[in-house]
Amino acid sequence: MFDQLFIDNDFVPPAAGRRFDAVDPATEQRIATLALADAADVDRAVRSAHHAFATWRRTTPTERTRLLLRAAAVIASRADEIARLETLDMGKPLRESQANVARSVRTFEYAAGATDKLEGQSIPVDARSFNFTHLEPVGVSAHITPWNYPFANACRSLPVALAAGCTAVVKPASETCLSTLLLGDVLREAGFPPGVVNIVTGSGAEAGAALARHPLVRSITFTGSVGTGQQVAHAAADHVRPVVLELGGKNPQVVCADADLDAALKETVRGAFTNAGQVCTGISRVLVERPVHDRYVEALHERVQALTVAPGLDNADLGPLVSAAHRQTVADYVRLAREEGARLVCGGQVPPERERGWFYRPTVFDGVRPDMRIAREEVFGPLLVVIPFDTDEQALAISNGVEFGLSAGIFTRDLGRALRFARDVEAGMVWVNEWFQSPVQVPHGGVKHSGIGREQGFAAFANYLQVKDVAIRFA
Repeated sequence: MFDQLFIDNDFVPPAAGRRFDAVDPATEQRIATLALADAADVDRAVRSAHHAFATWRRTTPTERTRLLLRAAAVIASRADEIARLETLDMGKPLRESQANVARSVRTFEYAAGATDKLEGQSIPVDARSFNFTHLEPVGVSAHITPWNYPFANACRSLPVALAAGCTAVVKPASETCLSTLLLGDVLREAGFPPGVVNIVTGSGAEAGAALARHPLVRSITFTGSVGTGQQVAHAAADHVRPVVLELGGKNPQVVCADADLDAALKETVRGAFTNAGQVCTGISRVLVERPVHDRYVEALHERVQALTVAPGLDNADLGPLVSAAHRQTVADYVRLAREEGARLVCGGQVPPERERGWFYRPTVFDGVRPDMRIAREEVFGPLLVVIPFDTDEQALAISNGVEFGLSAGIFTRDLGRALRFARDVEAGMVWVNEWFQSPVQVPHGGVKHSGIGREQGFAAFANYLQVKDVAIRFA
């Protein structure tokens, strides 16, 4: 199964017969051989989805609801299998993979409940006319997903597209394909018709680009880097099609002197080091009000030093990074931080006891200025910077002083202070006295270079529906 593509409800070999390896980041050992799709394979998958769309768009909301609920039930029944495979492939602790799978079940259930609520409206015009709008599925949707949450991200957008009446082609990141391929088997078991969902594996430069450029694709949802997102947006513009982009983040957590510091510390550690910091919405900058700064950094040091680093199946606090190249990127930023004059609080090295695997110690830098590169650029790893502030205006200016605007948070007992920050911070999501508060029913996305459009919640259906107005003139 894993060395093939999922097209037309069947696992089929790639046209050119090319393959590549899936590697366990905890052991550096090959765990599977994968199909390397080319433009011909992508074309076959898109045409399968295009052919299926003619029938799928006519299915009743009730029928789509039943299939989506069946898919949720199958995912739940195979949760342990999916989670273990995700941990082997990506490296994250097993409990995190299990939570991701549970969230995916919930997303399918949420989408299932929306199919018969996608309503148009009647619009008063004049005494002799009747206007009403109708929501129609756009057609074939492309879902280009990232390596950090392969199963959950595929399941974030795909159920919404299917509920709206679209068909789909999913292209997972080449680093983490296994659980997404298993999703094809899940949907086939649930009873989805051939062609409704197709999955192609391969490189972003070849398979991903071919999918983004394909003329029969009518909607693109992409999560990944800013540079690749810009390329996807260009491809979408060439065919005048909608695109949803969730890109990078350099997310600030503002800790005020009046906050519950113990609660704030707990969220700092969770927000910065979940999935080894490989989270778009994670905390990468913590801004601490100066009166509590030294005490906060000392307590943060103690907590981060105590975190364990081990293979994901061992359920340590942090697993490995996804690849050797990515670990080198993190190490390069640590070196740069030292060169810029930041003070290393803890971490900053490969664990000496880990001779194999792409592990890195959780790292904290203090003495960081807002103009330093480590305070402005996305590292996407277990590296947290601490910046002191004196006034709310300064905290806001630092928070907004980067090109990203995905998530932000403030910890304070002063509700007015929190609401002013929430109003003025440039971010798509703002969390008060907690982090990662983004259940499947609320919109998720960013501003500035963090992307455009929204996933999750009812807002996400706009990505896969178009409005048609019908005007009737009475005789």
